[in-house]
Amino acid sequence: MAEPGIHFLDAHGPEGVRLYAIGDVHGRLDLLAAMHRSIEAEIRQEAPADWRVIHLGDYVDRGPDSKGVIDFLIEARERDPRHLMLAGNHDIGFLDFLKKPDPEGLFIRFGGIQTALSYGVAITEGTSMWFGNSESAVRKGHQSLVEAVPQTHIDFLRSLRLSLTLGDFFFCHAGIRPGIALARQNPQDLIWIRDIFHNYPGLFPKIVVHGHTPVPEAEVMANRVNVDTLAWQSGMLSALVVDGPDKRILTMTVKEA
Repeated sequence: MAEPGIHFLDAHGPEGVRLYAIGDVHGRLDLLAAMHRSIEAEIRQEAPADWRVIHLGDYVDRGPDSKGVIDFLIEARERDPRHLMLAGNHDIGFLDFLKKPDPEGLFIRFGGIQTALSYGVAITEGTSMWFGNSESAVRKGHQSLVEAVPQTHIDFLRSLRLSLTLGDFFFCHAGIRPGIALARQNPQDLIWIRDIFHNYPGLFPKIVVHGHTPVPEAEVMANRVNVDTLAWQSGMLSALVVDGPDKRILTMTVKEA
């Protein structure tokens, strides 16, 4: 028998634990650091009994400081393990590129050039989205990037889990496939799915909190919440805050890098 669905308005966080779920960062260390400062100020001032800060993936690519974002997240998790990090498709794509350079893969075609630059590696020579990517240039850049990326960053990316359940909320990067139990979701769906998830009219067993698909402002639906507000380009990073039955959206804006 299928588990009954829950409506966003009726959803509760875990007893005594405030949740912050932060959307796609994509190299915007400035926004991530500002969001963390705002969250830390709230926690100091309001002193919730406990808390979790959940990062929904896509830490790298497109924005200017992917390396800095990973450094920041590693330090945050080491300082307090209540900082939780999930994997996005771009984070997995970065690992895939480090293992095998693909001139037509996600990393090269969708923002990995900026990630490489944040590590001091240029993979721009001989590459073009119109004329294709020079395999020799990509191989050369790949080797330099492998040498530049610290093992701690690779270990961090490999450690990222794909989903998390807290209270009435299920957190993942992209979404879920309707009709499949949450515990049996395909890993590819958790980091890639879009339309069949977005267009599903029914309720899910948990409220799905996700990013992956940019929206102008955080999108709150009966069955899901999308907090990907295109931070790398819009200059706005968004988060869902859950405290018992109370829910709100927290946004952070700074001047575009």
